[in-house]
Amino acid sequence: MYKHALIPVALDPDHIPTDALAVARRLLEEGGRVTAIHVIEPLPGYVSQYMPEEVESRRIEGLTTQMQAAFANDDDVALEVIRGNPGRSIVEYASHHKVDLIVVASHRPGFQDYLLGSTAGRIVRHAQCCVHVLR
Repeated sequence: MYKHALIPVALDPDHIPTDALAVARRLLEEGGRVTAIHVIEPLPGYVSQYMPEEVESRRIEGLTTQMQAAFANDDDVALEVIRGNPGRSIVEYASHHKVDLIVVASHRPGFQDYLLGSTAGRIVRHAQCCVHVLR
């Protein structure tokens, strides 16, 4: 059994984190904790230089509000919104916060995933902890 599970969340209508949360809860030992994380990719430099400074903080606030709405009935889930590359940032977060299980949703792989790699694929290849992939 696991002590700390991490659920990467994509805040779009197609991604519903309830399945990942249910799996994480089943695999946690009693007293284990769950963290849901959303990674926001930074604006490209050629765009950000023309944007007011508060735009980024408003983006993070809006995404935090969306996370709170998605997990409104789950008071025991810690919520995080961080900046960075999703695949890399999730793996780094897991290693720095002693996560021993990542429960990540994935779509069916297509040809583009063999060339570029999906976020779930990057997590599976580079995470130092157990990874459970949902399809």
